[in-house]
Amino acid sequence: MLNEVILALIVSFDTCLVAAAYCNSGIRIPPASAAVINLTGAAVLGLALLLSDIAGCFIPAGLCRTLGLIVLTAIGVMTVFKSLVRILVRRLSRRGGLSLRTGSGGLVIKLCLDDTAADVDNSKTLSPAEAAALALASSLDSAATGLSCGFCGISPLRTALFTFAAGFAAIAVGSLAGRKISAAEHDFSWLGGVLLIVFAVTEAVMTFY
Repeated sequence: MLNEVILALIVSFDTCLVAAAYCNSGIRIPPASAAVINLTGAAVLGLALLLSDIAGCFIPAGLCRTLGLIVLTAIGVMTVFKSLVRILVRRLSRRGGLSLRTGSGGLVIKLCLDDTAADVDNSKTLSPAEAAALALASSLDSAATGLSCGFCGISPLRTALFTFAAGFAAIAVGSLAGRKISAAEHDFSWLGGVLLIVFAVTEAVMTFY
């Protein structure tokens, strides 16, 4: 059960940062929208874990664990790299050295650079539909993580339930600490990638011994 809780907390870390960014921008996340975000994230992660478990029935256990370690580490590295890119883009934008035009169909790209872009109507309130778009864009990493972690014997149902609950806690914490976190001149999403790498290595070491 401990692994399920740890994975849920790691996946919910980004949700906390998103809530902090929204709080700092004066955008409210109603309970219904929070439920959409958490339900989508939990469902995607749980389904990915289930599919990974099914695939594990046809792939040797040793190969599954090796693949899981490699993919989880790769996701962690990519998360760190994405955070560095966001920091660079934001600094260039502030200096006037970069102009990004994505048009009406570039919401996913905008969300990669600015979490608050989901509030497309600038109402300062995240609607359930906007929350769904944000959740789907944010669930890509969760899906990849779930497909990798399923090889570690992690329960899809328990992980989904823990992720759903942790998501509400993450939104609450992010909203309370939002101004302090988002006012800092740093992007903290890289920390989620580091935690994922540590989790992957720890799982590999524990399995080996």
